[in-house]
Amino acid sequence: MSQKTNAARILEQGKILYDLKEYIVDETDLSAVSVAQKVGLPLEQVYKTIVARGDKTGVLVACIQSNYELNLKGLAVLSGNKKVEVVSLKEVQPLTGYIRGGVSPIGMKKNYPVFIDKTIENHEKIAISAGLRGLQLFLRPIDLISVTKAQLGMITLHRNEVA
Repeated sequence: MSQKTNAARILEQGKILYDLKEYIVDETDLSAVSVAQKVGLPLEQVYKTIVARGDKTGVLVACIQSNYELNLKGLAVLSGNKKVEVVSLKEVQPLTGYIRGGVSPIGMKKNYPVFIDKTIENHEKIAISAGLRGLQLFLRPIDLISVTKAQLGMITLHRNEVA
């Protein structure tokens, strides 16, 4: 596989250091939790990308730790919406250019607003999809924030919490 993705090219253009880590894809389990196990990082250092739509702002992107759920109310407040909903699976590829299990917040078809959970600041490095299933980018949080022009906030719920 070891090919350069749009996300990797954008990082190189910005002179941002990163590593690519390949892993074997299991089509029956594309979860970020599975990815964390395969790339050898703790769950809290592997971030998943979720595409959503706000009632006022339209399409937006959220990046959260793999072991958490997206707090739609928190994302709505942070993004200036009254209501935010995750887009349907059939909309993901037309909107982003990426397929489920390979959505990167870097290098989408359009530059959508990106919102990242504030917990990202707790890590020296994180992993996020490189834009292909089976390929993760390892980079510093500050670099991901910079390249995506992300806004940080509390946008997660632990799996046991109720929204």
